[in-house]
Amino acid sequence: MSLDTLITALQDPEHAPTATSLALLSAMPADDLARFAGAFRSLSIQRRREVIDLLAELAEDNVEFRFDRVFFLGLDDPDVQVRAQSIKALWEYDGDDLARRLIQMLADPEALVRGEAAVALGLYLARAELNDTHAAVTGEIEDALRSVYYDEAQLVEVRGRALEALGIRSEEWVHDLIDDAYGSGDRRLAISAVHAMGRSADPDWLPVLFDEMVSEDAEMRYEAAAAAGEMGDEEAVPQLAELIADEDAEVQEAAIAALGQIGGSAAKSVLQSIATEYEDDRVLDAVTEALATADFLDDPMAFKLYLDRADADHGEDDVREEGEDEE
Repeated sequence: MSLDTLITALQDPEHAPTATSLALLSAMPADDLARFAGAFRSLSIQRRREVIDLLAELAEDNVEFRFDRVFFLGLDDPDVQVRAQSIKALWEYDGDDLARRLIQMLADPEALVRGEAAVALGLYLARAELNDTHAAVTGEIEDALRSVYYDEAQLVEVRGRALEALGIRSEEWVHDLIDDAYGSGDRRLAISAVHAMGRSADPDWLPVLFDEMVSEDAEMRYEAAAAAGEMGDEEAVPQLAELIADEDAEVQEAAIAALGQIGGSAAKSVLQSIATEYEDDRVLDAVTEALATADFLDDPMAFKLYLDRADADHGEDDVREEGEDEE
């Protein structure tokens, strides 16, 4: 299919775009991008949303596809959902040009977009923390997110996203910021503070997480469990085990996932006991996934060999079944 044929198809409201046809947009040359950009802006809001959503799914499932240029178009779209989804779709892109564009988008008229921009900037800070670097753009990101957090004219949800993004940085002022939000008296900021505690991986916050695991607020219990998983500290295993019986399904699943993230013999023992005590498929699926995570953390190479062997056995079963069918 040519680009012109694809554009014509996208302009037809009766013609639903397919993943196969949209693959043509991967790594477009500059001339094709200019033509596509003009056509894309003329599409209906619903069609533009469909295109960005499908491209995001394609890029996630196929590492060889690169739709960054299309997603950059989406950052300037007049529709809030297209802008927000385009930010999310660029999660693997790590160029400073995007970081500075996202800083600008912290002033977007829509809170949804400002929140997504803050989350995406948190990915840059995570990379900087992991690589122990502090490039010029890192400082710009920190300054911009701090300004958002301290701006009381911002919606509290956006301020919370800025705090969560900053939580990854192991700086004393970040610890103070989390402490400030947790003690602010604002429920939403306190929940974001607990989320940031997990991203900080600072075990000094564990007593706070343990307190919040018995909160009357289910969302707070959820965030406390997830934060404990992020920290990966085995000291949290007994408290997470208690949350397995939580009446809220999302809290229960967060506790199970956290045990998988922590790994180790104690966490795996709890997970294995859950597998024998519960018959709920939802719980058992969560336990299976958590145990797989724990196994990978214990021995990444052995787990990979196990998966490779399982794939090979599955392939042999398929061949055997085909042979039986022929007979």
